Amino acid sequence: MARVPYFDLSQASDNYLQLIGSRPPLNLYRMLPHAGKLAEGFLALGGAILRENRLDSRLREIAILRVGLLCGSSYEVHQHRRVARNVGLADDKVAALEIGADTGALDDTERMVLDYVDQVVKHVKAPDAMFDALCKQLSPALVAELTLVIGFYMMVSRFLENFEVDIEAPAATQNAG
Repeated sequence: MARVPYFDLSQASDNYLQLIGSRPPLNLYRMLPHAGKLAEGFLALGGAILRENRLDSRLREIAILRVGLLCGSSYEVHQHRRVARNVGLADDKVAALEIGADTGALDDTERMVLDYVDQVVKHVKAPDAMFDALCKQLSPALVAELTLVIGFYMMVSRFLENFEVDIEAPAATQNAG
């Protein structure tokens, strides 16, 4: 159960309500308005990451799921397992993202992303050799996007876990996407 009551959306700003208008009815969106105007910026960045990305969506979801797993964010992992399936990430690849799992189902680029996520989450900065290799594989622009994805979902995970946002009943998210 959430640590504080969910925000009364009838009290949310018109701008916030417009931003969540076409999104699924997630509890995250019911908790965010406690942050005032920051919630609108949060939604704008999150929307850009999910809908305006240049990074392959499967690599993005590998990063998001691994961040959620490393941060112990059950809500984030629950939501993004669904998103990962929707963008075509196979179940064996999703399973390979678990901490300590066999990563044999992942290709070389996917393993590089996984290793990079681990370094950024656990140590803030990746070693030079890892960073340089990743920039050769994905391009500096894509590595910049990947790094922002990691940082954003670290923030999301911390928000979700500290407010103990509840996972929705299956009917609330079955048509989400």
